[in-house]
Amino acid sequence: MTRTTPPRPLDIAARFPELREHSATATRLHPRPGTPAPADSSVGGPVLWPAGEPWPTCTDGDLHYVSELLTPAAVRRSREIYAAAQERADRTGRRYELTDAEQAELADAESSAPHDLVDQPIALVPIAQLYRRDVPDFVGPDGADVLQVLWCPLDHPEVGYNPRVRLYWRDSADIDRVLTAPPAPPVVNEHYLPSPCVVHPEQITEYQYAALLPEDLDERITAWEEEREDDEDGEDDDGVGYQFDLSLAPGWKVGGFANWSLTDPHPVDCAECGTPMTLLLTADTSEWHGTGGSWRPLEEPPGATSGPTDVVIGRGYALYIFRCPVSFDHPPATAMQ
Repeated sequence: MTRTTPPRPLDIAARFPELREHSATATRLHPRPGTPAPADSSVGGPVLWPAGEPWPTCTDGDLHYVSELLTPAAVRRSREIYAAAQERADRTGRRYELTDAEQAELADAESSAPHDLVDQPIALVPIAQLYRRDVPDFVGPDGADVLQVLWCPLDHPEVGYNPRVRLYWRDSADIDRVLTAPPAPPVVNEHYLPSPCVVHPEQITEYQYAALLPEDLDERITAWEEEREDDEDGEDDDGVGYQFDLSLAPGWKVGGFANWSLTDPHPVDCAECGTPMTLLLTADTSEWHGTGGSWRPLEEPPGATSGPTDVVIGRGYALYIFRCPVSFDHPPATAMQ
């Protein structure tokens, strides 16, 4: 099903034409649970990996930060149990509850796995595969038509207690034999194991984070927002703000701008050459904010989940993945916001 972002509550660029100089396109991926194939763009789905190429692993061992560890099978089974209980409640109209058998199985499945399992090589987990044909904002080396994004499904203190990311650009025509059963990590942080999702790409326009706009423009936008809030008649005070309704889309997206509201903006420079990096991909906890967020697609009913991928970053944040504009061979960088 197509996913369509609602029109913005107002045209902020008509009110501040200078914003057009600080705009960019972004492609909202709109991931939703499904059964993608290696030939498809996806979030958390199987990737078109050459059969003769070793699957990447992380060997950081006890350098990982670990608390509760689960096996991938336990995480998936727990999600199946909760989904079945929800389906039962929706179908019967009765309240949501687990059966005694489900509760017993969950108690066993959700017990932490031994911590020494992190000493084994941790197979990376695919979080996104994007084909050039599907994503208008696709950027990659000449000849590459697919981007694969994998991460270590455990926390890495050196990258802000987030998963460490690796990027792979490929020419799909060069792959004649596909790896059909990649290895699974022995343990994961359950929040870093995405459920397989098909994507519904949609290109939108975004405007730069307010604090990174020219100072005069930022001040005038702030004054305009305050004027709307103070309007005596209340006609203009509709709760619509630049940052959360008019400039930056939440959710999984390619390109666009980062929202720096957690830490305020800070430089993200390439570790290899020092060049300021460009936002490549956003992996977000939520597709929209609140129960009636203005970014919720028109096709989504009011009760739809805003977290279809089952990925949770920090306490419900987003992980921004940056690339170096000088060379696709330089390593990515990340920031949690």
